[in-house]
Amino acid sequence: MQRTLSEWLAYQSQLHPRDIELGLERVRAVWERLGAPCPATRVVTVAGTNGKGSSVAFLEQILTAAGYRTGCYTSPHLLRYNERIRIDTDEVDDGMLCEAFERIEQARGETPLTYFEFGTLAALWCFARQPLDVAILEVGLGGRLDAVNIIDADVGLVTGIALDHTDWLGDDLEQIGREKAGIARPGRPLVYAAAAMPASVEQTATQVAASLCRLGRDYHYRVNGNEWTWQMDGRLRVGLPLPSLRGTVQVQNAAGVLAALALLPDLAVGQQAVRQGLLNARVPGRFEVLQRRCRWVLDVAHNPQAAQVLAAQLGDLPVTGRCHAVVGLLRDKAIAEVMELLAPRVDRWHLLDLSDEPRGASAEQLRAALPAMLRSASECWQDLDTELTGLDAAASPDDLILVFGSFVTVGRAKQWLRCHA
Repeated sequence: MQRTLSEWLAYQSQLHPRDIELGLERVRAVWERLGAPCPATRVVTVAGTNGKGSSVAFLEQILTAAGYRTGCYTSPHLLRYNERIRIDTDEVDDGMLCEAFERIEQARGETPLTYFEFGTLAALWCFARQPLDVAILEVGLGGRLDAVNIIDADVGLVTGIALDHTDWLGDDLEQIGREKAGIARPGRPLVYAAAAMPASVEQTATQVAASLCRLGRDYHYRVNGNEWTWQMDGRLRVGLPLPSLRGTVQVQNAAGVLAALALLPDLAVGQQAVRQGLLNARVPGRFEVLQRRCRWVLDVAHNPQAAQVLAAQLGDLPVTGRCHAVVGLLRDKAIAEVMELLAPRVDRWHLLDLSDEPRGASAEQLRAALPAMLRSASECWQDLDTELTGLDAAASPDDLILVFGSFVTVGRAKQWLRCHA
């Protein structure tokens, strides 16, 4: 009897006793039994604490505009599992996913796989069935021991490093840097796309004989009004448009992408393709601004670095009314720090209970993390749909409704918005 996609996903979520199990031995063994499918002629692997989704979007859109066939693997998803695997910018359909899962199930035998490992192998299998020029693989967690690292990347891109997933990656930036730089390969470039870099990144690159390309040393960018310039090894791109993705950090992300593209062997990318890709890139749930009776902002910021960026972006968004923050987070995040960074921008807190989700924090845990003086301006929510309906009706046209936190929170809000368009 053939399973539907929802049946496959339910099965996978029960198959392994842990949601996360870092390590490559099991997933590599199954990959080899599948015939070690090669996803594309060239592979770019993207790691980092924040900025991965934006960088993947820039890579995908620029390469597509340049006429190359692409495969993209990202996680997690907001609305549909199919969002995780795209071929030529289109999500794969249920039929291809189910066929991939069936092949993986046959190949794995008694080897347990996590939900994420199933998805990673499915992406590689789907990509290998197409004559793709470039596969863009986003690391789920860390880098060195993440399932996508069974593939040798032609270029590794690390978008930046901050504290997150400390239970898995370590509790200081040097440890985390070492894990994320684990995507580096001997004789191949590793791009580091942020200003501050832990020493462990360069140490790891040196140990594996990778070629480190670093922002501010090996390539540079400069913003001038509504345009910006990028430079690397005598290569110069001038008059570039600011990315369509909101936030000044997006130019930094785009600059790292241009460095990675310049280091991809045998791939020419013209100026018009770069311009088109910068303007076409979209990432749902990353400072996504919507206008209903009042303005809404959706953002999957769930760690301190992302919260700091979100707070700055909100500062550039004029609000004459009140800001209502709807937030749901996982309990292994730096909840108090995230809330403290956004507190100056928020007038009323609506705390979503996610205790029914794996690793989800309860609404009371969120309230306890708020500064004591703000707790009176907060309320706990059990049912997001019901409460959003009430908030949407009660908010004034001058108000702002900010929904942020976990992908589960933002995904549920997007589903509510879709149903109440």
